[in-house]
Amino acid sequence: MRMDGLGKTISIAGSALKKGHHMTELLSFLGDKKIKDTYVKRLKAHAKADEFINGTYWENGKGCAVGCTIHSNNHNAYETELGIPEWLARLEDCIFEGLDNGNAKKFAVNFLASIPVGVNLEPVRWKFCAFILKENIERVLAITLDEKLKQKIVESIHGCLKLHENSIRTGKWDESAAASAAWSAESAANAAWSAAWSAASAARSAAWSAESAASAAASAAWSAESAESAAASAAWSAESAESAARSAASAAYERYADKLLELLKDSNTPAPSL
Repeated sequence: MRMDGLGKTISIAGSALKKGHHMTELLSFLGDKKIKDTYVKRLKAHAKADEFINGTYWENGKGCAVGCTIHSNNHNAYETELGIPEWLARLEDCIFEGLDNGNAKKFAVNFLASIPVGVNLEPVRWKFCAFILKENIERVLAITLDEKLKQKIVESIHGCLKLHENSIRTGKWDESAAASAAWSAESAANAAWSAAWSAASAARSAAWSAESAASAAASAAWSAESAESAAASAAWSAESAESAARSAASAAYERYADKLLELLKDSNTPAPSL
């Protein structure tokens, strides 16, 4: 994934979902342990040869997490070759690019190794987004901001959080509620961006938090954009030197990596009968 094209690629994935591409039909590794073993072995070999690089999909035997996994830049190949949803491939890509090379290399190997064979990975999306939304609420509450604007932003993020918690509980994604939550979060983000033009980094941090919530609610495929916006929020909340902002964003991606691996290891829900 190249970061400047993230919005476009995620939007394309979201459109695919709206056209009826049902991710819950997938079973991780197509239910075959041999497939998992083959790809994990491939990733370990790339790691041993120091062939993981940031910023490039696949070139001259080297690449990012996605490139070294499928030897191309086709995120959708995760579905056909690995039984892993495209949205999860894009989230892996986003986190990999946000980490330093040493941690990124470990994350790429651990990502695939953490996924059990033959499970439905859709609940991971809802749980991961819920984790980010809770962080965003805490971040907004901690910054100095106009109280009415702060309340509007926090309430909008709470709405998105409730949406994801309902999906975790019911196993279903409520499109109508998602549209309403996304609209509310985007409205709050617009208000925060308006304030940011005349304010300092606190308003920008709040705006990015609301954008993260809107992305999480907008579509089943937008987990990666939600994570990227949340990391930007963490960076702006540093409110100081560029190095401090970079450090805050890097720490955010490390938390996201740890949380995603935790959720993947705990994935043990079989796909429903169709």
